[in-house]
Amino acid sequence: MKLVKQVTCSPRPPHRMLSFLCLAASLASSAGFARSENLSTLAGTWSLVSAYEIQLDGTRTTNYGEHPTGLLMVEGSGRYSIQIFKLGRPMFASDDKTAATLDEYRSALVGISTHIGKVTIDRSRHQLVFDVQAASFPNWEGKRQVRDFTYQDGVLSYAVPPTASGNGSTAYSVWRRTRGGHRTGSWEPAAESKPLRPNRAYSGLLS
Repeated sequence: MKLVKQVTCSPRPPHRMLSFLCLAASLASSAGFARSENLSTLAGTWSLVSAYEIQLDGTRTTNYGEHPTGLLMVEGSGRYSIQIFKLGRPMFASDDKTAATLDEYRSALVGISTHIGKVTIDRSRHQLVFDVQAASFPNWEGKRQVRDFTYQDGVLSYAVPPTASGNGSTAYSVWRRTRGGHRTGSWEPAAESKPLRPNRAYSGLLS
């Protein structure tokens, strides 16, 4: 008499479970990619690669045009200056900048973002911390602005949350360190480093 071993087959995982497993694998892959480099210092000069906004409905817009220009300069002490400009803004009809129309003032102001102050890296939270001294948007002056960031292949990207943008959108700025722009100095962040978080700014740059 033969003994037949009973084999119990597990039921196939439901479709939702398969979708979840695929999503988890994708996120794990993205996280591993973002962890490949660590940003130890911001000191140096960075050139703007891209600046855009993601609206609440997911659409991509930009206040700075498709090809903005800008510089981020950071001293060894952490003092910084940042400028982002939309190229081709309409010229004022008058050469007197104090005598422009409301539309001229609006296009000139919305097409720029500049501020100065001191910046540090919070490694425990993996954020950039800007203590703003002066800014083209006066509501930021004297306040602290915190940005989640990623750093990969010499490209730095950070997100400006809706609470800072004021219009419900999330703005992204993407920078690349210029050749020879790395400077050494006494300033080094003291907190421990954590793995980089995936950030749509870097993904958008690659797509």
